Amino acid sequence: MVTRQRLFFSISGMLLFLCAFGLGVMGEAAEYPVKPIMFAVEGEPGSQADVLMRPITQKLSTILGKPVIIVNKPGAAGSIALRELHDSKPDGYNIGSSMVTIFSNKLQGISPYDHRDFTVICFNHVSYPILIAATKSKRIFKTVEEVISYAKAHPGEVSMATSGVGYIWWIATMAFQERAGVKFNVVPQPGTSAVVAASVAGGHTDLGMNTLAPTQAQIDAGNVRFLAMFGPKRAASYPEVRTLKEALGYDVPICSGQLIVGPPKMPPEIVDKLGKAWKQAASDPEYESLLTRFNSVPMYLPPDQALKYLDEQREIFRGIMDKAGILKEK
Repeated sequence: MVTRQRLFFSISGMLLFLCAFGLGVMGEAAEYPVKPIMFAVEGEPGSQADVLMRPITQKLSTILGKPVIIVNKPGAAGSIALRELHDSKPDGYNIGSSMVTIFSNKLQGISPYDHRDFTVICFNHVSYPILIAATKSKRIFKTVEEVISYAKAHPGEVSMATSGVGYIWWIATMAFQERAGVKFNVVPQPGTSAVVAASVAGGHTDLGMNTLAPTQAQIDAGNVRFLAMFGPKRAASYPEVRTLKEALGYDVPICSGQLIVGPPKMPPEIVDKLGKAWKQAASDPEYESLLTRFNSVPMYLPPDQALKYLDEQREIFRGIMDKAGILKEK
């Protein structure tokens, strides 16, 4: 009898504890946030991700009522930032952004994770690459037609700075080579877009495949020449620069995107609160104008749609990486 009573009180105590724990978790989610949120950016200061995430995280701070603090964690094609984020406590105080490297790193064996291994909060926008040329290198190109003509006549001579192997603008370069029927001397850089812009501006490579935000200052200073842009439309801030399709008659459908993620198993209530706040911040006309100016297109997607979109992009990248001989995940 004593044993039964003890068992009864033991079970009752456990149930009370679980109820209290559940109420505590619900209370934390309802009050969230109660302290600053750390926001990891996989690019260095001045990179495309850094430039576009800073203004929206400031708006997010205002909406949530707590600071959202950018923490730059470049290196290893973004896998350093993602690994730390993956291993963080899933309480909503460590979130961050990632691009297509969240799955391309796994495809080439750099990381064991892809987008399915994180809590997806939302998808923010897509960005298209641009082709730039140095104004101080041995070979000076004034048009994309000159680039293709010379590259066909001199395979492997024209140097092209890109982000690291398997990174988005390296992928774009591989796709561009295949579509144009040329071979560049591809020079992956030890960083992302800001490093690519600096390399071309310094005349260290003839060309660069990059994004507009970190390159704009170099274009305006005359250190690089904006030859063509990928994507369906001309850049709003450089309407005189033709799209690749306008110049050559074909497109290379490669773009990057900004995904907002957190550690796995974040509470749904916190994910929902963050997603709604992010959507409000992203729909601000001032921020949408900033995206457009930097050759990016607003594209807010909730978690389920974001996962579907990334699954589709993953298969496109898988094919390109397989042809390039760097696919490790079978």
